[in-house]
Amino acid sequence: MQNKGFVTFVTASLALICAFYLSFSFVTNHYDKKAEQMGEAAGKAYLDSMANEKVYFGYTLKEVRQQQIGLGLDLKGGMNVILKLNAADLVKNLAGNPEDPNFAKALDAASKSPSQSNYIDQFVTEYKRLSPGANLAVLFGSGDLRDQINPSTSEAKVIELLKEKYNSAVEASFNVLRVRIDRFGVVAPNLQRLEGQGRILVELPGVKEPERVRELLQRSANLQFWRTYTIEEVGNDLMGLSDRLLALGAPAPAAAPADSLAADSTRQHVATAPAAAVPAHIDTLAKYLQIGGRGGATVAIANDRDRSKIDSLLALATEHKLLPEDLKLMWGAKAIEDPTTGKATSLYELYAIRTNRSGKPDLSGDVVVSAKADVDHQQIGSAQPHVSMTMNQEGAQIWARLTKENKDRCIAIVLDGVVYSAPSIRDEITGGQSSISGNFTIEEATDLANVLNSGKMETTIVIEQENVVGPTLGRASIQAGIISFAIALVLLMIYMCLAYGFIPGMIANLALVVNSFFTLGILASFNAVLTLSGIAGLVLTLGMAVDANVLINERIKEELRKGKGMTRAIADGYGNAFSAIFDSNLTSIITGVVLFYFGSGPIRGFATTLIIGLVASFITAVFLTRMAFEALDKHHKLDKVTYTTAMTRNLLVDPKFNFLGARIKGYILPAVLLIAGLIGYISVGLNQGIEFSGGRNYIIKFDQKVDNQQVRERLAPVLDGKLVLTAIGTEGNEVRVSTNYLIENSGDQVEQELVSKLYEGLNGFYKVKPSQADFATEYIVSSQKVSASMSSDITQGAIIAVCLALLFMAVYILIRFRNVAFSIGAFASVTVTTLLIIAVYALLWKVMPFTMEVDQNFIAALLAVIGYAINDVVIVFDRIREELGLRPQAERFEVINGALNSTLSRTLNTSFTTFLVMIIVFGFGGASMRSFTFTILLGIIFGTYCTLFVATPIAYELLKRRSAKAAVKA
Repeated sequence: MQNKGFVTFVTASLALICAFYLSFSFVTNHYDKKAEQMGEAAGKAYLDSMANEKVYFGYTLKEVRQQQIGLGLDLKGGMNVILKLNAADLVKNLAGNPEDPNFAKALDAASKSPSQSNYIDQFVTEYKRLSPGANLAVLFGSGDLRDQINPSTSEAKVIELLKEKYNSAVEASFNVLRVRIDRFGVVAPNLQRLEGQGRILVELPGVKEPERVRELLQRSANLQFWRTYTIEEVGNDLMGLSDRLLALGAPAPAAAPADSLAADSTRQHVATAPAAAVPAHIDTLAKYLQIGGRGGATVAIANDRDRSKIDSLLALATEHKLLPEDLKLMWGAKAIEDPTTGKATSLYELYAIRTNRSGKPDLSGDVVVSAKADVDHQQIGSAQPHVSMTMNQEGAQIWARLTKENKDRCIAIVLDGVVYSAPSIRDEITGGQSSISGNFTIEEATDLANVLNSGKMETTIVIEQENVVGPTLGRASIQAGIISFAIALVLLMIYMCLAYGFIPGMIANLALVVNSFFTLGILASFNAVLTLSGIAGLVLTLGMAVDANVLINERIKEELRKGKGMTRAIADGYGNAFSAIFDSNLTSIITGVVLFYFGSGPIRGFATTLIIGLVASFITAVFLTRMAFEALDKHHKLDKVTYTTAMTRNLLVDPKFNFLGARIKGYILPAVLLIAGLIGYISVGLNQGIEFSGGRNYIIKFDQKVDNQQVRERLAPVLDGKLVLTAIGTEGNEVRVSTNYLIENSGDQVEQELVSKLYEGLNGFYKVKPSQADFATEYIVSSQKVSASMSSDITQGAIIAVCLALLFMAVYILIRFRNVAFSIGAFASVTVTTLLIIAVYALLWKVMPFTMEVDQNFIAALLAVIGYAINDVVIVFDRIREELGLRPQAERFEVINGALNSTLSRTLNTSFTTFLVMIIVFGFGGASMRSFTFTILLGIIFGTYCTLFVATPIAYELLKRRSAKAAVKA
């Protein structure tokens, strides 16, 4: 092999990079363990205090946490939510709420449309269908766009303006959610815009308060502008507040050490209250709050860990009117930065907000038309970022008066009760055009512009899909995932040594370990989140990595049987196996890309892991193992190696099976199963998960074994008979309750009502009856909600994904083999494999002892099967192409039968190794992964069968027909 030096350099560099990124997880684990030993409260305080301390190669603990491999919801517990912009309300506002019935019908049709196109396009299409002669300029000329639209405005321009408003509303919602989640304190949250009609995915690992999250996410944005006070104006009121609270007999929020604030050279105007003799065990405001600030409207500084205590004491002070009525204290949005390092500290500032009797802000954020970050290049040699803000006519008038009356004072910009900026007013600002400047970085200016644009959040957002996983289920999933991965790895290592001998087996095993190391390291470098389906993807790539090593070892063994020397056998073995390995890996990667594009959340995690694992397996199998074999051969360490053992020496040596002769019989089995499956689908249907049917799922555990029929009978009247109940696992103490009861309603009240109904129906099944609160937190281990519109979109996306994957496979085979016979044979094989799996699910879902739901995990497994099933087809077709090239005049029947027999040991070996891996995951991977792995197990069996009795016979029939036509022409 040439370019060994380059391969060595790339491998060593990749190994160092992977080791570096994986090390962050070990550092985080070290500090988490230290915190765990301190107890919950003290441990949290310790981690908060260490957040901005440099702990590893100049990285702070907070930055180290962000670089580690995060755990997904199914491993850590938490909440996954898909939100959707209420676009119908937005369009109503833009049109001025017209009473046109066709307008209302068009909005409703666009909202229910399964199309993934832009909502505005959907609405315009529906409205023009219902009102062909309608003028959009007239319709929207009297609403919020009246300043930009007149009767002569073209329809294209109106649509462009509507799309701008729609995209702006989605972006504003995204920015508001990002800001709120940052303040929620979640470690490694995930927020991303999804393709389709204004959807946003929010993943919050470790969250234990779903009610609070729902309220936080669905609340409308509240951007406000307030006048402010200075430290000189309110300093006396604040300095005596601690003593007044103490005299009031304020209860201590919690006993805590009187940690002084870290020194901060950025502090100015610090006033010190006279220290009173206070017993050390009593908490006072003075222990947590340092009066003073950095000028402007800032009046106090506090440590992040103490803010909740300060809030409770300030609330008490407000209740007893110990502060002026027109003074309200609000926290800054971001921590103070250390001026020397530029890193965020753990200190936050309090701003003094000047209120009024009405409690309304001086100016609300809905007057902001647009805001953008910009850079001022007017001063030579400098580029000062600032924010340009434009207000509507009404806002401009109020803003002019406000800035005139508050010249040389600060105006606070507040979003959701947090101060994002408090710029000083230099002069009266007229015309509604403002420039907000300060010591901004471009990132800070962009953030402020996003906050100002959030004031335009002109509609609500609703939860379309929700998934809550309890920490107990997460811990069990971690244990199941690690056990299944470890067992699969050990068994594969043993098998490779038993099949090919100690040296070839151990080289393949070393490649497996390196492959896993590279996969995890690359995942860490991408800041990826590891999910249970991601672990399944990791285990599946192990099986596929073994496939590549099996192909190579089998080919080397075949070359040795031809009498070639070891050096030549290694070179020819790798050379001849390369195309099959490349094709099989690339086809699997194609399905992974399709899966990533159409999937979301855990499904994308599976696809990411699969793609990375396949790339890593190609590097390790094709390059690293070859370097190892050639190095050993050079030192005569392989002179006695035969790539066989006592177990495999005479196994499938020169088989003579007549596969093509039995092709008619081979067609019968899948045909019968497909007909039976069709009958089952028509009569019984599939067990659709709520992603496809819409509804709510609850996984509920009991403290004893329960009878499912009795549980179903108790819950049916409570939920108006709208439920499907299935057992989870084999212990008999967990059930999944699926219901579409009240699915059209949302909100905390509905969720609480459903929990109450479940508790009412199930509390009699516990040996020790739990309280309703304990039932909700301890015994409902997971909950999930999918709206009807979301399920419609998911269904459509799943069908498109499967069809595209099948089509891509056929096109790729056509491009690689340049023969339509091979393409049709491959397409038929993977299509029949896919349909056979669906048929089995239709026939068995009511009788199997585990849940066989057709959900997104099932679609992910189906796509993985499509990518994997093509591997065996590629191996056989590659050999057929090779033999036809060597013997172009030979009888097609003989060549193809010979190719099937010569690759039979390879086909069965690769299928067996992957089957072995997945059966381990099926047995030890936990109940939630059983249906997923069962799909892949079926895919391995049917895929192997269809390679031998569908793909190759069909390709033979087409090749024979093509040869016959060529002979007639000749």
